[in-house]
Amino acid sequence: MESPLLLTLLNLGTTLVMAVQVNFYFNSVFGREKSRRDKKYWAAAFLPLTFLYLTFELSDLASSAAALAIIFLYAQGYGVSQKLKAMFAILYAVLLTFVNLILVYLLHPSLQPSDPEPAGLSERILLATTLPIGCMIMFAVIQAIRLVAKRRRFPLESRYSLLFLCVPLISIYLVNVLTVYGEKNVHYFLSVFGFIVLNVLVVYMLDTLIARFRLTLQNDRLQSQMDYQDANYEKTVHSFKEIKRIIHDTNKHLLVAAEYIERGRSEEAREHIKTTLSEIDNAYRRVNTGNLVVDALVTNALNVAGASGIRVDTELGLREPELPIERYDLCVVLGNMLDNAVEASKLVRVAEDRHIRVQIRSSEAALFIRVRNRTEREVDDLRSRKEDPDNHGFGLTNIERICDKYGGHMTIETDNRMFDNMVMLPFPE
Repeated sequence: MESPLLLTLLNLGTTLVMAVQVNFYFNSVFGREKSRRDKKYWAAAFLPLTFLYLTFELSDLASSAAALAIIFLYAQGYGVSQKLKAMFAILYAVLLTFVNLILVYLLHPSLQPSDPEPAGLSERILLATTLPIGCMIMFAVIQAIRLVAKRRRFPLESRYSLLFLCVPLISIYLVNVLTVYGEKNVHYFLSVFGFIVLNVLVVYMLDTLIARFRLTLQNDRLQSQMDYQDANYEKTVHSFKEIKRIIHDTNKHLLVAAEYIERGRSEEAREHIKTTLSEIDNAYRRVNTGNLVVDALVTNALNVAGASGIRVDTELGLREPELPIERYDLCVVLGNMLDNAVEASKLVRVAEDRHIRVQIRSSEAALFIRVRNRTEREVDDLRSRKEDPDNHGFGLTNIERICDKYGGHMTIETDNRMFDNMVMLPFPE
């Protein structure tokens, strides 16, 4: 194959691979969901600019500036701050340059990339052959950056990720063997880019599998949240039934008291009324803020805590019974806070330390919820202590999600075996 044609094919193939790689890189560090609708136009501009960059020789300073500008241009297809775009564009440019310099030094020690004299055609071909190898190394590097930059937990186990990383490592070794010992012809060109295509397919497959696993996990968590919400609705229904039962029984007790009075047995009537009021007070627990969600969930928490020997003090003061917060969201926040407090209190061995304090108040602008409870031990981390922690421990995460929705915040303080959970939810304007 003629040298100019070989160089053109190498540059064209490298351009396509870099387009795939830069897309994978920014998807990894920013998240695919941050892609903007006009991303395809930035990608379309990236291709010819990269090909021209690889085709024409530039000075070291101009080459570095052009490479950084092209990568930063592609980053414009993502809806993040310009500061993040610049930071990760520089990171990618530095890593790719570093990898290529090492490869040139190892594979072609006779070449001097910083030589001010223009490189000949043969030298440019040798330098162009290192770029595909560098791209394959970068696929492995990007996978590591992905885990660090996003700090997200993948459903795939570590050993599977390592198995996937074996593909680029083996490919790099084989391409190095071809570069050092093979003849630079059409078969060399096809072999190198065949390995690159293989690595792209492996990365795509890994990314697809992770996305599917994450979707499955999200569906499982959503189902758990729906089940939890159903349980809260059951609590509300139970509260209504309890109120209906009290009203039904109170009618009968009033009839009995009226009969006692008609027969002149006022002392017995007074005693019967006292007993009825006491039963109503014990059943209703004096939770009567006027807000259905607050009354139902706090009442249920009082009942569950009472059955487990847990003392609960409440301080409830809503400015208005109806809150401008969706009932579903209020159920998630208050229900999880109360459930966490009750579950933690059940584990406390000393009966006198089983104590929960619930404070709920509202102003003109926000709702404030504070739940404090004793714990059996000092809280070092907030991971679930249930038997199946992978399927539990989403309560605080769900509370944070609702806080983010309303622009509020959650604060947790732990000291002297006391867990203090505070939430502020601003009212939508």
